[in-house]
Amino acid sequence: MRLLLAEDEEDMSNALVKILKSNNYSVDAVYNGNDALDYLMSDIYDGAILDIMMPGMSGIDALKEARANGIKTPVLLLTAKSEVDDRVEGLDSGADDYLTKPFAMKELLARVRALTRRREEVVDSLLEYGNVSLDRLTYQLSTPKGGVKLGNKDFQMLEMLITNPGQIISVDQFMDKIWGYDSDAELNVVWVYISNLRKKLKSLEADITIKAHRGIGYSLTKNVK
Repeated sequence: MRLLLAEDEEDMSNALVKILKSNNYSVDAVYNGNDALDYLMSDIYDGAILDIMMPGMSGIDALKEARANGIKTPVLLLTAKSEVDDRVEGLDSGADDYLTKPFAMKELLARVRALTRRREEVVDSLLEYGNVSLDRLTYQLSTPKGGVKLGNKDFQMLEMLITNPGQIISVDQFMDKIWGYDSDAELNVVWVYISNLRKKLKSLEADITIKAHRGIGYSLTKNVK
C-alpha cells in the first residue's frame, strides 16, 4: 500500500513514517499543503494522511482542490483542533476520516487500515487474469494448482501488472508507485522482484507470463498454447 503523509512538524512526520513503514506501507512525506496537493494530483496513492494546519495551503484546501479535480484517494485528516465545526468542515470537504492530536499510534494504524479497506471495497477485491487470481484483501496469489501469500511489494507489482494486462509498465513507474519518489533503492531492485514473481507464477503453473521489454519495462501476457 502506498500512502502520502503531509505533516509540517518534522519530528512527528519522521516518527509516523517510521511506524507506517514498519507496518509494510510505502510512504511519501511532504511538509506543506502545496506539495501535498501536487502529490495527491498524481493519483497513485492508496490513502493520504493530511495535517490541516500546514504552510502554504491548509490540508482542507488541498483536499478540496484534489476532490474538485476528481481525485478519489481516501483521506484521513490530522489536526490539533477538536471543535465540532472543524471536524464537520473537514468531512464536508471530502475527508473520509478525522483524527485529533494527540493520538495513539495504534489508533492511527487502525484508521489507516479502515481507510484503505474502503478503497478496496470500491473496486473488485479479487483480480483475475488467465488462471490466476489475486486477492487485494489477503494478498493471496492463487491458481488451480494452489496459492501463496505475497509480500507487500510483490503484491503491489503484480497488482499493477494484472490491472493493466498487456500494457508495458516502466521501471520508473514501478519505482515511483512502490518505492516512492525519494527512494534511494537501485533500479535493479525491480528486476529482483520481477524474478521472484516469475518463480511464484511458474511454481503455481500459471498460464500467464511477465514479459520483459528491453529498455522499456514489463507487461503481463497470457501464454500462447
